[in-house]
Amino acid sequence: MSDIGARLAELEQLGLYRRTRLVSGPQGANVVLDGQPVLLLCSNNYLGLADHPCVQEAAADAALRWGAGAGSSRLVSGTMTIHRRLEQRLAAFKGTPAALLFGSGYLANLGVVGALSRAGEVVFSDELNHASIIDGCRLSRADTFVYGHNDVEHLAWGLAQAQGRGSLIVTESVFSMDGDVAPLAEIAELARRNGVRVVVDEAHAMGCLGPGGRGAVAEAQLDGAVDVVIGTLGKALGSYGAYVACDEEVAALLTNSARSFIFSTAPPPPAVAGALAALEVLEQQPQLVDRLRSNAETLRAELAREGFDIAGSSTQIVPIIVGDAGTAMRVCEAALERGVFAQAIRPPTVPDSTSRLRLAVMATHTADELREAARVLGRAALQAGFRPATAMPVAVAQAGAHAGAPAASEPRPHAAAAAVSAPHAQAGAA
Repeated sequence: MSDIGARLAELEQLGLYRRTRLVSGPQGANVVLDGQPVLLLCSNNYLGLADHPCVQEAAADAALRWGAGAGSSRLVSGTMTIHRRLEQRLAAFKGTPAALLFGSGYLANLGVVGALSRAGEVVFSDELNHASIIDGCRLSRADTFVYGHNDVEHLAWGLAQAQGRGSLIVTESVFSMDGDVAPLAEIAELARRNGVRVVVDEAHAMGCLGPGGRGAVAEAQLDGAVDVVIGTLGKALGSYGAYVACDEEVAALLTNSARSFIFSTAPPPPAVAGALAALEVLEQQPQLVDRLRSNAETLRAELAREGFDIAGSSTQIVPIIVGDAGTAMRVCEAALERGVFAQAIRPPTVPDSTSRLRLAVMATHTADELREAARVLGRAALQAGFRPATAMPVAVAQAGAHAGAPAASEPRPHAAAAAVSAPHAQAGAA
């Protein structure tokens, strides 16, 4: 057996082997998965706009008008009018002077953290931040202080220890694997008092939280108090790409310094036009946000009836903590046999011993579908040898995963950028 074969065999033995599944047709509330019709309960297409007729038509028209691709980096072959139009609309929607498009959320986080921090400075990063933020911290060459998840006391201690070297605090607003929301008001206040910038990744809040779906920053009434807001076009807006909402000065710095902007081909015109159409649908139909919130509440209530403890989630992301990776996969497969696709998420995406089913609600699900899905998951858990009543709340699971770490009140050294992966969960793979 080759060394690669041995590594694959080890992953399979640990319950961490992954494979792609074939979806026939668009990403809707119901799909055909590997030839079987299923309820899709793990897509980030939160508002169901990926296959909305207006979005499809706009993408098709853009392909005919501007072509399938942008050709090059915007600094090489120029910005297309469709890119500038979406940037202007996003800036207006987010209430910022400017916005800048990136090829993906991953590229946006790499570019922003790297451009706004330098060697000798300190970046403060939540321990459950997405892998793209973690990698941005690594590549920035700044020192990285990893503070306990949503632990503002630990963050305050780290800021004090930095002795003026702090450059920025970076956090997700809605955490992608847990569905909880960062304490943004407290973070913004700490940043103000310590003279550092705040970067908030709104990937899972854009279109899902706040007035008209403007995000968690708007919901917390922090417009103007957060320096940089990052969001994706590939989740609630149903397309592909990302944006950074900021002031004109930061946009100019990113244009000149963000390597993932400078050295990447611009987003393709059909994706940009699709996102622009999706944004128009969201502005015209803000009730989609209310429907998403109502659906999430329905699913949480029905899961509680089945004995699952889903405490901690307050958004459209509802995790069921199972613990063991193999058990999580068995629950996933048993649910799939009954027509519900709820993906199992395992390390390194989440910390050890916190494998889970990450349920993602869509506005286009029906209440009856969600009620039946909760019943299916209850039966699947029992079939896999996992009793729903033993499901761990998210907060307890996180505490257990970090039981060997110092308490929040104890000093923790700054982690060098190269070592930032040790305390971070490597989110991004199932």
